[in-house]
Amino acid sequence: MDHGKTTLVEAITGVWAARHSEELRRGVTIKLGYADAAIYKCPNCEEPECYCTSPKCPVCGSEAEFQRAVSFVDAPGHEILMTTMLSGAAVMDGAILVIAADEPCPQPQTREHLAAITIIGLEKLIIVQNKIDLVTREDAIKNYNEIRRFVSGTIAEEAPIIPVSAQHRVNIDLLLEAMEKYLPTPKRDPTKPPRMYIVRSFDVNRPGTPIEELEGGVIGGSIIQGKFRVGDEIEIKPGLPVRERNRLRMYPLHTEIKSLHAGGGPVEEALPGGLVGVGTFLDPALTKSDGLVGSIAGKPGTLPPVFSDLTLEVSLFETVVGTEDLRKVEGITKGENLLLNVGTARTMATVTAISRGAIETKLSIPVCCEEGSRVAISRRIGGRWRLIGYGIVE
Repeated sequence: MDHGKTTLVEAITGVWAARHSEELRRGVTIKLGYADAAIYKCPNCEEPECYCTSPKCPVCGSEAEFQRAVSFVDAPGHEILMTTMLSGAAVMDGAILVIAADEPCPQPQTREHLAAITIIGLEKLIIVQNKIDLVTREDAIKNYNEIRRFVSGTIAEEAPIIPVSAQHRVNIDLLLEAMEKYLPTPKRDPTKPPRMYIVRSFDVNRPGTPIEELEGGVIGGSIIQGKFRVGDEIEIKPGLPVRERNRLRMYPLHTEIKSLHAGGGPVEEALPGGLVGVGTFLDPALTKSDGLVGSIAGKPGTLPPVFSDLTLEVSLFETVVGTEDLRKVEGITKGENLLLNVGTARTMATVTAISRGAIETKLSIPVCCEEGSRVAISRRIGGRWRLIGYGIVE
């Protein structure tokens, strides 16, 4: 928390990603924030000064060459908002782990975020040592060495550490160079059936809009395979929850894509990579207030099954992630209630059976997922949900 993630995103994109009133009042990111940027390279300047986010080089004024567009998901840093961060992590191709230079490393949230990156299998990683303007050279070096010791033996062991002052835009060009080198655009197969994780959904209509002028609901997220086109029919699963006779049933939704928005403007076709807004003909009451977050959108008949019960092969951490005292993780017990993050969905799970490293669970809210999917497992400790391990869907 307060290590400068949102300020860093603004330094790169020019967009303040925390747009919600409660976030602005408290100075923390609660909901996932989004911002897009284009990376350019000046043909006349040396590295890293040649990298910028504008068509004209800020160093020499030459026309810069477009390299690629990137989208940022600004994930909350506070430990009680970890499940929101995990929702964002499910759609990421790479990650920038921001660590403040003016605090000892690691802080509990830093350990928790690195654990989340490990759980979802992100291998492309850059570490930003932020706020170097607030410390002496000697303290910056000391903090750098603390970071190196912290990531030793982890998925981040080989990650570059870029010293940055996001507040004063120092070394942003060096960070862009590292992104081009260490966070490459993954290869994707556009012929696969289209599929998108939904991480936001909302109603774009203002109160009092006449019925004849109402716009359909909007869903947002990241396409992980295939491509969507305006006019395509899509299915959304698990979809709409309806309680029937004390039992929650999920009804898949079917609609048509009315519009697509990517990279800051409307498009006719959207491919994997970046964040996409999908305008639909759905009743906006279904999409308002993130009502469809956790669902998956895709071509009808191609989406994974919906599960009300999950069997997981479990791997527990040695210590609870996010606590100051490095509390030991106790084994999972039958009847225990856990919080599971499955893709962008989160659901409560009651453990119904335990056997040789695997648990069987009954879910409070069904989820749509495939066998082999990774699931983050959290336990309520001290009034907060803490990461204790992960599971693989069997």
